[in-house]
Amino acid sequence: QGGTDVRANTTRAEPLNLTSPVGESFALTGHKWFCSAPMSDLFLVLAQLEGKLSCFLLPRVHPDGGRNGMYLQRLKDKLGNRSNASAEVELDGAFAWLLGEPGRGVATIIQMVALTRFNCMVGSSAIMRQACTQVLHHIQHRQVGGRRLIDQPLMRNVVADLVLEAEAALWLSMRVAHALDVREGDPGENLFVRLVTAIGKYWICKRAPAHVNEAQECLGGLGYIEEHIMPRLYREAPVNSIWEGSGNVQCLDVLRALSRSPETRDVLIKELRRAQGFDAGYDHAVDGLERSLDGVLDDPFVARVLTERMAVLLQAGILARYLSEPVAAAFLRARVSPSTLAYGGLDDPDAAAWLLARLQFD
Repeated sequence: QGGTDVRANTTRAEPLNLTSPVGESFALTGHKWFCSAPMSDLFLVLAQLEGKLSCFLLPRVHPDGGRNGMYLQRLKDKLGNRSNASAEVELDGAFAWLLGEPGRGVATIIQMVALTRFNCMVGSSAIMRQACTQVLHHIQHRQVGGRRLIDQPLMRNVVADLVLEAEAALWLSMRVAHALDVREGDPGENLFVRLVTAIGKYWICKRAPAHVNEAQECLGGLGYIEEHIMPRLYREAPVNSIWEGSGNVQCLDVLRALSRSPETRDVLIKELRRAQGFDAGYDHAVDGLERSLDGVLDDPFVARVLTERMAVLLQAGILARYLSEPVAAAFLRARVSPSTLAYGGLDDPDAAAWLLARLQFD
């Protein structure tokens, strides 16, 4: 009924006036077109409490030991993600506890959303990593024209570029993981989480489907056969860009974070400046981004362009600091001012060799 427009939610909450050490108890009534992971024991649910959207904790089992008033209407027939059920549910006087303050439902549930957006980043990173693993194994054993595919220059470029994308996704995800670990005692890292979970969720999850498709192509017909894992990865890849807010939602959230908390911009630029000096093109791009932030925060039309630029520069800076400066420079040239928009645009054979060796098989 609402989807992204959570305030259009029509589920309502009525007080039960029961004493509980957990908190105030309510009866929830309404229909949920999408309920993720219906096999869970607890659910976070948004509902209208006296016209104010509030957050509730709904147990599968009623505190008296009986079944709670949550009924599965059907399982969703999804494109992928089939091993993780999604359902349509009816709430008929379902028992639940209020979480947070009345009317602060979005603010309460957003704490969970930061973690689930991070989950989407990690999930997409893992899908890309698995795709690279499959491709690298294949090209080390498959021969075409009397030579192994891994020894053929164009294939090396394409696959190294795929590995580079997976590395960049993983390192940005781990940087966010660190910020999540320490954010309670570090205001700067808390602002980093607020901004970069949206940036990373948008960009990493957006890159995954095309990444898997390119990996399928490296395997040829084998990558299109259901007996292989690649079709499953291909079906799985799009879901993370939809869960917890689609791409436009993430990009608008980036603008919202930067405009509502100007100090968030300082945290971003400080993070990018930590890698200053490893490449002149990187320094120039960061300077340009800093200047552009002055004039575009109130222009949603360019939100995707801005978010992508921040994501790529964050990835390049993190790769330079923690992985390899030559590899980070190759990534920067392939993503900021690419000679091609397809995979296979690396211009440094040594960086490609280094990347392929990262996932080499005996």
